[in-house]
Amino acid sequence: MSNKVTLIATAAMGLESIVAKEVRQLGYDVNVENGKVIFNAPVSAIPRCNLWLRTADRIKLQVGQFKAVTFDELFEATKALPWENIITEKGKFPVSGKSVKSSLHSVPDCQAIVKKAIAERLKLKYGVAGKMPETDAMYKIEASIHKNQATLTIDTSGSGLHKRGYRAGQGDAPLKETMAAALILLTNWKPDHPLVDPFCGSGTIPIEAALIGQNIAPGFNREFASENWEWIENRYWEEAFEEAEDKADYDQELDITGSDIDHKMIDVSKDNATEAGLGDLISWKQMKVSDLFIRKENGYLIGNPPYGQRIGDQDDAAVIYQDLGKVMKEHPSWSIYILTAFEQFEQKYGKTATKKRKLFNGFIQTNYYQYFGKRQ
Repeated sequence: MSNKVTLIATAAMGLESIVAKEVRQLGYDVNVENGKVIFNAPVSAIPRCNLWLRTADRIKLQVGQFKAVTFDELFEATKALPWENIITEKGKFPVSGKSVKSSLHSVPDCQAIVKKAIAERLKLKYGVAGKMPETDAMYKIEASIHKNQATLTIDTSGSGLHKRGYRAGQGDAPLKETMAAALILLTNWKPDHPLVDPFCGSGTIPIEAALIGQNIAPGFNREFASENWEWIENRYWEEAFEEAEDKADYDQELDITGSDIDHKMIDVSKDNATEAGLGDLISWKQMKVSDLFIRKENGYLIGNPPYGQRIGDQDDAAVIYQDLGKVMKEHPSWSIYILTAFEQFEQKYGKTATKKRKLFNGFIQTNYYQYFGKRQ
């Protein structure tokens, strides 16, 4: 296997530029496309990107890219790729697929053909007469065809990168950890400024802020599919984990508070923070937003409040936004960042946002309303 690989960091719609910035900060040049960031890097980037990228969904290894208009073309081009350099004789290699605006529009047929082509290549290289055993490490393959261009990738992450390993419990509509990190990175917050989330739910925004504040790698407490791949030397993983340990700033003091009207969610938040190893770093309070008490200047409020999307919830959401506007009107030095799908947010909050950004929270189109504070 060459020491250079092509990697794809997948991203939620609207977050591509944030993911690209993170990849660049790790030292790799990128090309940005819809929903993904593509870059060439040494093999050691696989552990580093999985450990460090806060806002990417997954890291995929691109094995090949080619034009495929017929099933024969798909089969032969797939079979020509050096799968034996990546997949061991007993490796599992399930194939998923998708096809958009392409001649080969039957996804099940495409998956079956790619699977067969890889199996034939591996059987030939490993001298296997019957079926491939598929009992060892996982190599999850995706065959993606867009406008007759096929891209074959293998998922290096395993579970999605939003699964940091600290979520012991969650609420009804949990915010993904990757989105929470993106909401923070879209602000100018620095760890020496106070940060408040008055709608903390299961605590995701405050926990992600604490990880960012102390420069703790978000993947530090989990495992990845590619840790079990033989061709990635163990030293790359060891070096990546050592780098994460060396760069963590556990002495950085933080002023982060999470509050919620539901006392049960405060208990969940505390448990999640403890699981993340951040139990003593974040303050948790059960209260409604109208009782929010701001003591310091130049802080940041970042929240993902109820959207009021269910019938009967609109009025409750409107009251929450009005209360928030009244409280924060008294604190002009604070910067306010609110993610919501509530269309009359600015009207109820009582002020037009300095800036708005469209983001998708799952499948819900939202606006990220940004109010820049006047520094004292």
